[in-house]
Amino acid sequence: MFARSPLLAALLFAASITNAVAQSRSDAVARDRSDVIAPPTLRANVTVTSDIVRIGDLVDNAGSFGATPIYRAPDLGTTGALPVAQVLAALRTHQVIGVDTRDLKEISVTRAVRAIERQEIEQAVARTLERRNGLGEAANLNISFDRDVGDVRLEATNSGNLQPVALRYDARNNRFDVTFEIANETGAAPARLRFTGIAVETIEAAVLARNVERGEVLKHSDVVVERRAKSEVGTDLALRDTAVGMQARRQLRTGQALKTADLVRPDLVTRDQSVTLIYQAAGLYLTIRGKALDGGTEGDVVSVMNLQSKRVVSGTVTGRGQVTITAPRAAPAPEPTASLAPAGQANPVAVANVSSVASKAE
Repeated sequence: MFARSPLLAALLFAASITNAVAQSRSDAVARDRSDVIAPPTLRANVTVTSDIVRIGDLVDNAGSFGATPIYRAPDLGTTGALPVAQVLAALRTHQVIGVDTRDLKEISVTRAVRAIERQEIEQAVARTLERRNGLGEAANLNISFDRDVGDVRLEATNSGNLQPVALRYDARNNRFDVTFEIANETGAAPARLRFTGIAVETIEAAVLARNVERGEVLKHSDVVVERRAKSEVGTDLALRDTAVGMQARRQLRTGQALKTADLVRPDLVTRDQSVTLIYQAAGLYLTIRGKALDGGTEGDVVSVMNLQSKRVVSGTVTGRGQVTITAPRAAPAPEPTASLAPAGQANPVAVANVSSVASKAE
């Protein structure tokens, strides 16, 4: 009895080892089968990047049927709905059965798109034309197309930049013809886009917001800044900051781009204005009322009538309503000579100078 016990124990141990190995193999096989027979499952929302919807787009675990085309995709950038019953019927024709519908009623299918906005196209054309054929900076080019460009829609796989591959520009009429290529990330042929139109170089101009009469002084509200074609306004343009406070040389109309020749510093003295006439000499400062016979700004020489003596004198405008007459510098004294004026007689040169000064002061 005892002699058999070791043999029996060995047999029982071997049997347990065999069962454990068998169970392990059974579990591994079950896992493999579970992976292989995972049921195909419908997706609720699908995004496609081509014009074809494949089984693999709609169904998870579609296996070898995943690349099979089944529907046409909706238009670029749009979303469509597929009834689940219709999808199941289409799948059965391709031997895809046992699909888990997850109680879905329909599947949403969206066609991915790359949208290129009009502004991006304008900027690309301007950069292509920049500093070519006498044109300036891209930021100063105004681009107009022959037809409405709108937003361009491409396959989402066309993810490259707009690369110019052809360009024609005629400086005589400002017309351009530009072709771009956009690379496709799948290796397919790049998309090509061609645009034609007119490119005009512009410049910031100070423009009148109202009609201005001759002699009027411009205020901030009278001048606005607009972009105008450089070829139309020329190069003698006045800046807004310098135009404000200046006086119109002539009558100007609304919408007119201001030029420096149109403006002068405002008159400090106007014709027929009552002014203060100032006479300055060494140690002498006299003022008297006068009537301006001319108009002028600071530094201009104008004629003024002395209202007391009725004489007309010339002076320099030195302030608003002020005209200054400055006495000429006295001539240097002559060298003394042997012949002098008799005692009691004034020096004729000194008399003439005093007389001249007195006349100017009147």
